[in-house]
Amino acid sequence: MIWIGITIGGLIGGWIGSLLDHGNMLGAWGIILGAVGSLAGIWAAVRFGD
Repeated sequence: MIWIGITIGGLIGGWIGSLLDHGNMLGAWGIILGAVGSLAGIWAAVRFGD
């Protein structure tokens, strides 16, 4: 469950970051929001698993 949360959260966060960075997923916003999305995915997976 945690790996699924990391993957989905990171992809969504990176996608939103790339929208802010004009399509650049490896830009600062893409990396920062990808990390934040991964952490949110971990949190959601832990909550869902309980």
